[in-house]
Amino acid sequence: MKIVVLDGYTLNPGDLNWDGFNALGDCKIYDRTSLTDENEIISRIGDAEVVITNKTPLTKNIFDACNIRYVGVLATGYNIVDVQAAREKNIPVTNIPDYSTQSVAQFAFAHLLEICNRVGEHSQGVHAGRWEKSADFCYWDYPLIELAGKTIGIIGYGRIGQATGKIAHAFGMKVIAFTPRREVGTKLGDCTFVALDELFKTSDVIALHCPLFPSTQGIICRENIAKMKDGVIILNNSRGGLVVEQDLREALDSGKVYAAGVDVVSTEPIKSDNPLLGAKNCFITPHISWAPKESRIRLMNIAVENLKAFIAGNPVNVVNK
Repeated sequence: MKIVVLDGYTLNPGDLNWDGFNALGDCKIYDRTSLTDENEIISRIGDAEVVITNKTPLTKNIFDACNIRYVGVLATGYNIVDVQAAREKNIPVTNIPDYSTQSVAQFAFAHLLEICNRVGEHSQGVHAGRWEKSADFCYWDYPLIELAGKTIGIIGYGRIGQATGKIAHAFGMKVIAFTPRREVGTKLGDCTFVALDELFKTSDVIALHCPLFPSTQGIICRENIAKMKDGVIILNNSRGGLVVEQDLREALDSGKVYAAGVDVVSTEPIKSDNPLLGAKNCFITPHISWAPKESRIRLMNIAVENLKAFIAGNPVNVVNK
């Protein structure tokens, strides 16, 4: 069986190995493949029966041109694959669910704690000699914010939302959430489910942990920001398309939104004209919530097990049944 990995570098920049895939067939691994040149993608797939991709798109044209029997996506999201075209050719497409739950929840709080305490900037100031020269025994350059007693509103309360809620509760925060799957007024553990407008109105911190659907596209927009508390903090390490970036920029610059921590943007890698790059109090990281080594090991192991299950005739984690 011939296997091709089209863009393996972000999963394995050198600290993991491909032994699991190599054991299952003749495996060719590319660090990166063009995201736009279908001829290059087709050429690299060649006569491989198994295609493993992370962000390299697989279109109907590619399925028509190749003899693919199986697609494994090295991520939870699979929008880069034309799953309908694959279904029409009886090609299963699998994804990797629930590999980075804890790391993504942890990263949401990494952003929140940086906003509240500015540890990095204060540490730089100390190393630059500012504390040594201080007239007092301490100094701070930004408001320091205590989370205990604050309300965090979580939009989307699947595994990651729940993990974030547990961390928030441990910090003494009140946890509320919105999801269409739960009735308003019901509870799950320490979390109470509320209507979306109620969440906007009462939250001190809003964390996005929902999928990108037509119903959630641009959920953080001018109209909804107007419903929020003055000085709200917004966190997004889910999908960039959940935020209308120009609207968030305006809210940050006006102070309506105190700060934002984002690990995802609408176009990745980020473009130089992205509105958030010039916004006040906007903390941006390069889509790395998922990337601790522990998470990537889980991802690799699940991807191998997905392919083993397909070979055994019992495919799992199939997204286009």
